[in-house]
Amino acid sequence: MSRTLALVTGVFAMCWGSAASPKTEITVGAYYFPPVAEISHTNEPQGLLGDLIQGIEAANEDVEIRVFYTSPKRRYLDFEAGLYDVIFFESADWGWSDRDVTMSRPILTDEELYVALKKPDRDLSFFEDISRHHIVAMSGYHYGFADFETDSQVLLEKFNIEFSDSHSRNLQLIKADRPSVAEVAIISRSYLQMHLSEHPEDWRTLLISDKLDQRYQLRIIARKDGPVTADDMLHLMSPLVTNGAYRLMVEKWGLQLPRGFLTDFDLP
Repeated sequence: MSRTLALVTGVFAMCWGSAASPKTEITVGAYYFPPVAEISHTNEPQGLLGDLIQGIEAANEDVEIRVFYTSPKRRYLDFEAGLYDVIFFESADWGWSDRDVTMSRPILTDEELYVALKKPDRDLSFFEDISRHHIVAMSGYHYGFADFETDSQVLLEKFNIEFSDSHSRNLQLIKADRPSVAEVAIISRSYLQMHLSEHPEDWRTLLISDKLDQRYQLRIIARKDGPVTADDMLHLMSPLVTNGAYRLMVEKWGLQLPRGFLTDFDLP
């Protein structure tokens, strides 16, 4: 009888302990930023972000992550409205430095290049002043050539610019040889590598600049009054850093870790 009572008491204690310690729910914002982040047809996060979310949940059983899908232009309004708590892989230069947020150390780096159509009379000097050309760019993205301005009306007044919501479409416009619409696209090195691995014939088609539009250090951004800070998220990531899983995720998507990230990974 006492053995049965002890077993029942143990089960009750486990159930009570589980009920007393609910999972920490964290809502992560995500938008189209391949290969860093994409969204599948079944509304599942893909790219590096999808792998990282799965890894964090697997390494931290008391954490549950929900993904809120936003857009490059809408991400600040949705953040201010409290629709998500955290966003991964953002640069401080992309409109966050004056907001009431916490930021982690850089956890990822990449860069953006100019891409045009190869032509017999065209060389890398074509990219010396891209403001002279028709540009196709992602709506809501920050670009170095535009001093990180994202207001479409301002950009239309300053440049011959066409907006898009797909890197694939931008490259198609370049390849279509429609100079009155698109002569130069701005593409991240990681996306370009992914595209060229899937379409190697484009090595002969595309002229790729040796001049960068920008190189960015990407961080975790979190709201100050949210359930976690940016450094809390870094702690949740730490098992994936120490066991090498995060490095493998980054390399899988053709991305890079910031210099010294692994050797100087000291949690705050």
